[in-house]
Amino acid sequence: MKFNIDGLPIVFPYDRIYPEQYSYMCDLKRTLDAQGHGVLEMPSGTGKTVSLLSLIVSYQRHSPHPRKLIYCSRTVPEIEKALSELQRLMKYRISQAETPEERAKEEGFMGLGLTSRKNLCLHPEVSKEKKGKVVDARCRDLTNSAVCERGRADPGSVPLCDWHEKLGEKEPGNLIPPGIYTLAEVLQYGRDEGVCPYFTIRRMMPFVDVIIYSFHYLLDPKVAEQVSKEFSKDSIVVFDEAHNIDNVCLESLSIDLTRPMLDSAARSVVKLTEKIEEIKETDASKLQDEYAKLVEGLQETNNDGPDEDAFITNPVLPDDLLKEAVPGNIRKAEHFVAFLKRLVEYLKTRMRVLHVVAETPLSFLQHLKDITYIERRPLRFCAERLQSLVRTLELSKLDEHSALQKVASFATLVATYEKGFLLILEPFETETATVPNPIFHFTCLDPSLAIKPVFERFSSVVITSGTISPLDMYPKMLQFTPVIQESYPMTLTRNCFLPLVITRGSDQVAVSSRFEVRNDPAVVRNFGSILIEYSKIVPDGIVAFFPSYLYMESIVAAWNDMGILNEVWKNKLIFVETPDANETSIALENYRRACNNGRGAVMLSVARGKVSEGIDFDHNYGRAVIMFGVPYQYTQSRILRARLEYLRDAYRIRESEFLAFDAMRTAAQCVGRVLRGKTDWGLMVFADKRYARADKRAKLPRWMNQYITETASNLSTDMAIVLSKLFMRQISQNPNENQTGSRTRGRGTNASR
Repeated sequence: MKFNIDGLPIVFPYDRIYPEQYSYMCDLKRTLDAQGHGVLEMPSGTGKTVSLLSLIVSYQRHSPHPRKLIYCSRTVPEIEKALSELQRLMKYRISQAETPEERAKEEGFMGLGLTSRKNLCLHPEVSKEKKGKVVDARCRDLTNSAVCERGRADPGSVPLCDWHEKLGEKEPGNLIPPGIYTLAEVLQYGRDEGVCPYFTIRRMMPFVDVIIYSFHYLLDPKVAEQVSKEFSKDSIVVFDEAHNIDNVCLESLSIDLTRPMLDSAARSVVKLTEKIEEIKETDASKLQDEYAKLVEGLQETNNDGPDEDAFITNPVLPDDLLKEAVPGNIRKAEHFVAFLKRLVEYLKTRMRVLHVVAETPLSFLQHLKDITYIERRPLRFCAERLQSLVRTLELSKLDEHSALQKVASFATLVATYEKGFLLILEPFETETATVPNPIFHFTCLDPSLAIKPVFERFSSVVITSGTISPLDMYPKMLQFTPVIQESYPMTLTRNCFLPLVITRGSDQVAVSSRFEVRNDPAVVRNFGSILIEYSKIVPDGIVAFFPSYLYMESIVAAWNDMGILNEVWKNKLIFVETPDANETSIALENYRRACNNGRGAVMLSVARGKVSEGIDFDHNYGRAVIMFGVPYQYTQSRILRARLEYLRDAYRIRESEFLAFDAMRTAAQCVGRVLRGKTDWGLMVFADKRYARADKRAKLPRWMNQYITETASNLSTDMAIVLSKLFMRQISQNPNENQTGSRTRGRGTNASR
């Protein structure tokens, strides 16, 4: 369908549009017109991605200076989903073009997705590697500019990647015909043409209209420097599924060092020393040239080779880079390696401590200076100086030096930042452990640091998700001023989901995952009876979430002793999520099979785990989600406590306020998995007496909250079962009515069982 928003002609690839989609597009357009930032929450399963893409593509097509769209999503399946939505939209736009010129213009539109080398590699040897780091290193060995020059000058002298070489024969802006390609299609194109899919996408990025990739490519300075440097200021940036964006920001500037890492770094230092001695004898002029360049200044040195070569880019944000010459005491290669050796030895001695240490970067630097006489200034250059040395020595198998790279990044970050960071040394893994296994956390406490360059560099940044309430928390934490901040209700002519809060069991004992009562046999039994009762009445799939792996293990063990699992087995099969990704994907596959063949299944999973983040339980795969307890973070974590203190002091965000916000956004994310469209239906069960409090419920997304009635917010198990049966009886009727709330007539839905 075609329609106008404030004079902008929109092409929408469906014959009906929901009111919330229309409101979302209007607000999105106002954000882009104002060249400002926006926070928008749109209900799950109401076509957020397609609305966003329809509006922005129409906006790009209509504006005199086309603006590139940088669309960031969390996982590879979500990137694929967004690419196929874009493909569908462009197919529709081409079919609706009125003149041959318009049609040609639409056919010339270009959209690609980027993921890691591991997912895109075609090289028969390299692609067999299991770890992403190893694939990256093997790829660099075959494709860096020095190797390529040598291989072309003397064919056969060094191994090269044929796919990468073939790409060099094509003209730069024309490596792949115009159009929208999913990752699978780029892979197939690479196989057919014999070219490298990863470098095809990387080199086409300046020429495409839409690029879809992971958050890290924009937020993590180590990666962003290589991948996203070229984008112009007027690009439109969208962070989709951005409810956890603050955690991604913190991760991108945090580093953990362990004892084995330092041992590996020490071995790398020895290898570097040997390599330098070898080069001194064979080709001393190389080291002389490098020294001369370093005297001039390091920025120029690193701009010699293409970005694709970089082994270690600077871990600090663009504004904090030093534009000056390298300090004299680390200019010479052998001096720099001796400097690294001293640093690694110092970190090793720090790890021998058997009590917890928390200190600021400044106090760490002072102690380092007192013990080793290492100054702050050379530390700031550590990462770049290592990159320059690696390039000079032309090292291969760089994955073996990844620990040394981490130490260099750690040194650069510690010496660059004072505020918003903390060093925490934990000698034991758990409180009760007796064998030391020390970890040195350099942890970022301020999420606004990593995203600040994005807000400053791009004129429009949109943060959007289905569960991003309360909205005002994000501008506070990320320190920006949105021009639009909006949450949309869900329009339904009949309710397709039923949220229920169970506060007590049928025996009237209150249920809660609070620490004091979480292992009380009466609470555990009541949680079990909720699962048994729902497994009797709900068709196909049920997903149950617990606050943590530890709690899930203890509850499942207790249920087994009480005979509760045997009762559930009579109705459905039981599958459990584990921390191992492969085991979990096998469990999910079998869970889906059980839902499809009518046996029915229960998936026991963990909030913040793999299942709660990127996996949809649409239609018969999730007819009910039960959230056992409130998923608070582990509040004894030292890193979390430090972050809470920082938020309180810097931004006046109270500890209880942040913890409740974090728990409720996680709970909303978990139960939101059940609803993946308006023709889908399901039950959302919150099993904890604390959900009955109005202040907790207020933190749930508006579209969920609007359907929690006063009666449904304080139920016992038997009352909840009665309401659930009534709901399922109503939803299974199929009057020919339009329950999607859209502008034209749709179909009803039919509940099977």
